[in-house]
Amino acid sequence: MLFTAEDTQFMRLAVDQAQQALYLSNPNPRVGCVIVKEGQCIGAGHTQAVGGAHAEIEALNQVRSQGFNPEGATVYVTLEPCSHTGRTAPCVEALIAAKVAKVSIAMSDPNPLVSGQGIQQLRAAGIAVKLGLLEAEARELNPGFIRRMTRGLPWVRMKMAASLDGKTALPAGESQWITGPLARADGHHWRAQACAILTGVGTVIEDDPRLNVRDVDTVRQPVKIIIDSHLGIPLHAQILNTEASGVMIVYAAANSPEQQQKAAELRARGIELIAMPNTGGKVDLTKLFLTLAAKYAMNEIHVEAGFKLNGSLLRENCVDELLLYLAPRFLGAGIGMAQVDPPAHLSQDLMGNDWRIIDHTVFYPDLRLRLMKMK
Repeated sequence: MLFTAEDTQFMRLAVDQAQQALYLSNPNPRVGCVIVKEGQCIGAGHTQAVGGAHAEIEALNQVRSQGFNPEGATVYVTLEPCSHTGRTAPCVEALIAAKVAKVSIAMSDPNPLVSGQGIQQLRAAGIAVKLGLLEAEARELNPGFIRRMTRGLPWVRMKMAASLDGKTALPAGESQWITGPLARADGHHWRAQACAILTGVGTVIEDDPRLNVRDVDTVRQPVKIIIDSHLGIPLHAQILNTEASGVMIVYAAANSPEQQQKAAELRARGIELIAMPNTGGKVDLTKLFLTLAAKYAMNEIHVEAGFKLNGSLLRENCVDELLLYLAPRFLGAGIGMAQVDPPAHLSQDLMGNDWRIIDHTVFYPDLRLRLMKMK
């Protein structure tokens, strides 16, 4: 299907609009929309917070607020317009009612409630539809939404900060700060776009982190998920006094009177406890991620944990992307990035997969590598 340079220009504007929903729209996908008439952009919008307007409605509202008429216009949108009623009315109906002439869509909606039906309804109404312009860029905006809709799992991104010799902390556990302020601020960008930040009780005990978003502006804070097999978390931990978001503790068992009393105190403070044991008496990580997608509609999980939990997540094939910050220093003896068993030979594929670098960026003086699992 042929697209003009003008088509590409306006779809890029739609992608830029979708970027503005990165911190905002979860669990809805990040979508951008631009409405064009006689070669001029007359309206633009992006997905709002849950329950708010979708990108197409935002763009139509802007068109009308500026005194324009959308009839006969061309719409550029990064995701197929929805055709079902959820928290809001179908966007397809709004576009048909506006009597637009053409709709260019970057990618079809993987949601089985839509999945081509929006395109069919537009065409049935006599509206010309083109599909596929800047599809790769549109997909990159929504890895978690796509994964949840197609595989019933969230996208799991593991963040690690290490020295050049692969150490994340000194032998006694001191880890603040290996990297500089620019790298740490970038880490908050990735926190902000996640549905939840996941850590282990060991990190809570050692570092007493807040694990909230501070270095970027956002109207929402991700949920905090703590893996704590036997409820060893201190009740005074900062993460339990979080603001504007929930805390979930996932555990395997709470059998002793002390553990049961702690569980009661945690629940009384509004903290959600989820029992999810595996056969070894630890937390069933695979089942957890299935539950986070199916029950809690979580798209992206951001992991900031210690080397033991990192190793468990890697061994159980739960991680989709690595976010690795390397500081230009050597620590010598210290704690590594992940506790994994060594292969017998270098040719052996320990994790059952390979990783490829998809981006490398300097946040002076540190280097950030993004790696994606190849399947």
